[in-house]
Amino acid sequence: MKAVTWQGKRDVRVEDVPDPRIEEPTDAVIRLTSTGLCGSDLHLYEVLTPFMTPGDILGHEAMGIVEEAGPEVPDLRPGDRVVVPFQISCGHCFMCSAGLQTQCETTQVTSEGMGAALFGYTRLYGAVPGAQAEYLRVPHADYGPIKVPEGPPDDRFVYLSDVLPTAWQAVAYADVPRGGTVAVLGLGPIGDMACRVAQARGAGRVFGVDLVPERLARARRRGVETYDLRDFDNEKELVEAIRDETGGRGPDAVIDAVGTEAHGSAAARLVQQAAAVMPRKLGGPLAERFSVDRLAALYTAIDLVRRGGTLSLTGVYGGMADPMPMLTLFDKQIQMRMGQANVRHWSGDILPFLTDEDPLGVDEFATHRVPLAEAPHAYEMFQRKQDGAVKVLFQP
Repeated sequence: MKAVTWQGKRDVRVEDVPDPRIEEPTDAVIRLTSTGLCGSDLHLYEVLTPFMTPGDILGHEAMGIVEEAGPEVPDLRPGDRVVVPFQISCGHCFMCSAGLQTQCETTQVTSEGMGAALFGYTRLYGAVPGAQAEYLRVPHADYGPIKVPEGPPDDRFVYLSDVLPTAWQAVAYADVPRGGTVAVLGLGPIGDMACRVAQARGAGRVFGVDLVPERLARARRRGVETYDLRDFDNEKELVEAIRDETGGRGPDAVIDAVGTEAHGSAAARLVQQAAAVMPRKLGGPLAERFSVDRLAALYTAIDLVRRGGTLSLTGVYGGMADPMPMLTLFDKQIQMRMGQANVRHWSGDILPFLTDEDPLGVDEFATHRVPLAEAPHAYEMFQRKQDGAVKVLFQP
């Protein structure tokens, strides 16, 4: 089959790889009909290269048709239409029962000290072959895949794999009071969808911050009060501008949908770049521990949120030695929640919104739909924020 493979920093290629097959009785093989390019994939494209191996198959946003199901997958049949969550979870361990599927005790990558295995996302998360391909082996298919109806286009449901539950969890964790205020930092796919979910869940005012004109325009068309970072000399001015709209206090909640892509410390960026070109034995520990994150967005969120408010972190952070302003967090009595989205925990809440009325605007959420063969160009376009690329779907 054809698949998108990682070959090095900013080097992805579409290659012929072996077809997946049933290996365990709870496996299924899916013929993919749509698969997304996620902002998290860009971390593999540039930042997290020390944890990659040439030939790794990328991608973790998948939907398609069941081709084959193992003997212990009672609820799937060939021909079923399914969405596959980006994490692999068993559904019956303590963590899954608690709604924390990204901490699944059955698939935890204990050798790396990490949570549940993820499709197409580095050796830290199990080096599982990913979904930017023609076919996908799905472990624990007796629990993971979400069956969806025939009829509507893939766009209606494909975001159940990642974008929708990630945005939904970000808003749920933000605990925005009905009629309250929330600021979303970063209007890429997750931030954009988080704005929509916040509106649907009853937020009174939603502020969106970015510096890409197309992203700002998309959010503004849906009633988000947008702020262009380029209009401010520094983050303090931005914070004051939003505070002025919230009685001088700041928003009730702030969602950081930027993470390690933030435009922040030049020194941290230098460390990222150095780690990416070092030998794996040196670059991995450097990238994992020593200030690989640029925390500008997080610092802005801490400054912006009102006292007693909530921070919800959905942007990916990877370092372990970054300084945190603990005095400010304590003094402002800030609550903070974060983590990978627990897809199956939220999918039942989200499905009623995926109707012909399309309140979340999923049917036209993608800005680009391209053949899998064009993946190298799509990665470059998305990484450089060219051609208005906000969300890219591949069609294998």
